[in-house]
Amino acid sequence: MAEPTVRYRGALREGVRAYGLITAMWIRSTMAYRASFAMTLLASLAVTGFDFLTIVLMFSHVDALGGYTLGEIAFLYGIASTAFGISDLLLGSVERVGRRVRDGTLDTLLVRPAPVLAQIAADRFALRRLGRITQGGLVLAYGLYSVDAVVDWTPVKVLMVPMMLLSGAVVFSCVFVAGAAFQFVAQDAAQVQHAFTYGGNTLLQYPPTVFARDLVRGVTFVVPLAFVNWLPGLYVLGRSYPLDVPQWLAFAPPLIAAGCCALAGAAWRAGLRTYRSTGS
Repeated sequence: MAEPTVRYRGALREGVRAYGLITAMWIRSTMAYRASFAMTLLASLAVTGFDFLTIVLMFSHVDALGGYTLGEIAFLYGIASTAFGISDLLLGSVERVGRRVRDGTLDTLLVRPAPVLAQIAADRFALRRLGRITQGGLVLAYGLYSVDAVVDWTPVKVLMVPMMLLSGAVVFSCVFVAGAAFQFVAQDAAQVQHAFTYGGNTLLQYPPTVFARDLVRGVTFVVPLAFVNWLPGLYVLGRSYPLDVPQWLAFAPPLIAAGCCALAGAAWRAGLRTYRSTGS
């Protein structure tokens, strides 16, 4: 029992080390052209900012959306967008797995003395994705300021904010990895993966009350994206969840994130085992 644990820790340590070395290389490459990096970062910040601008424009015609004020939606939006931005920065590159399987370049990663997942995740590390994190953080700050007067802040609720960000980033990261594993079987499935990653992020930027109950059930019990911000976020805001679920589920995101890690890891290993190379 101890030997597999030691082996797993060694592989994890080696993966983190390889990831760090590869990302450092790409960061040095990016910073060699600082003006270009600054422009792409600002462009990323502006493009993602249009998402929230759309919501602001909605509130120029209505006072509430699904029963939620602009400040409350900004809080939910900021949590989802920031958590997704972190996972997109760290693991967004894994969506290229299908392309590597098709053109055979995955073979070059298999012969290197480093975990394949770490190599793919760090490949073409895009520092410009910090723009999405920055935009999400700014909206979150506005949301926290706006709801400060209506939320009965307790130490538990204060701690739930960073918990949502960390757990949400892990959940989104697991969806990235699981989607990449699926591409070993369906090589042109990048758009399917986007439906759960980018589409899931867009979904969580709005309150659950604007969606059909069947959809809310799906992202609660099937693909547990609701644990990123809906369940814990509504607890912080003092709102009831549209489904009849126990209140303690608001504190379950760390457990859900751990379970997602186990499932995503198993899916990745299973997908990698199905790869049969190009034969060349």
